[in-house]
Amino acid sequence: MCLHSLTFKCHLSLQHSKAMKATLRYLAGMAGPSGFGSNSTAEQVTEDCSSFLPSAALTALITGASSGIGAETARVLAKRGVRVVIAARDLKKAREVKKNIQKETPKAEVILLEIDLGSFGSVQRFCSEFLALELPLNILINNAGMFSQNLEFSEDKIEMTFATNYLGHFLLTEILLDKMIETAEKTCIQGRIINVSSVIHSWEKKDGFRFNDILSGKKYNGTRAYAQSKLANILHAKEIAKQLKARNARVTINAVHPGIVKTGIIRAHKGLITDSLFFIASKLLKTTSQGASTTCYVALSPKTEGISGKYFADCNECKCSSLANDESEAQKLWNNTHALLHKRLRQATI
Repeated sequence: MCLHSLTFKCHLSLQHSKAMKATLRYLAGMAGPSGFGSNSTAEQVTEDCSSFLPSAALTALITGASSGIGAETARVLAKRGVRVVIAARDLKKAREVKKNIQKETPKAEVILLEIDLGSFGSVQRFCSEFLALELPLNILINNAGMFSQNLEFSEDKIEMTFATNYLGHFLLTEILLDKMIETAEKTCIQGRIINVSSVIHSWEKKDGFRFNDILSGKKYNGTRAYAQSKLANILHAKEIAKQLKARNARVTINAVHPGIVKTGIIRAHKGLITDSLFFIASKLLKTTSQGASTTCYVALSPKTEGISGKYFADCNECKCSSLANDESEAQKLWNNTHALLHKRLRQATI
């Protein structure tokens, strides 16, 4: 056997061993360097944060907080004394979330504002409404996301998954970034931006990550479109982190993988195989509170102070794909996105 083949086999064996260890740590809920792991809940990871929080209330803006992980993130942050602005497309659901939050935490300040992240016009209107409130902005959580099995287009004629999961959040961040920098300067409290991504970002390869093809939904596949949008979320965090550092801004931005969250698995049939599969699946999937834990940890923990441009999973910093780490790819995506938005928004005003 040649040395090259032996080295390659050893590399594969090492990678397999690392993957196995990571899986075992996940299943066991073993704590990482942060002191938390896959089994940690949003409440647990923020339990000791209150003593580090300033006396004046922080303000957190969370997209897609009318259900799921976003709603749990809003609940826990409000419980820790953070003023929460829920940016949601469905205000009826958002009102229910607000009602439940204030039932548990009567003094919680929860503000509801409507947004459709698939519409550039809606994002602009939302930002105007939020800025008119003249509130500080300490935390921005780009949480909202969608998955579509079938090809759909936004009102701006862009593939819907990419428009909602990435472009809408890019524009939101772009418009509100100066407010975050200004808030950090005035309060001397570091601002934090969190992009909710997914481990599925690693499924997308460089040769298929073509900006114009993604916009047009060329050779559309729902899972791939989702992976592309989640890869874009990480690349966005990488590039904005670099820009913020160049500006000496006291604002950080990171991406997080919440895990695959339990959404009500139903056993329709009984029997050994079905029960076994259900048991395995239940161990792999997270509860909503476990799914919200990494977002809440990065948003509030003193341990994440000053950390920017990183990727977190199970409340610990971890590696993302080599493509997600590619600085030139991040800059290229930012340039393409900025040019697209500038062109579309200019056309909208003519």
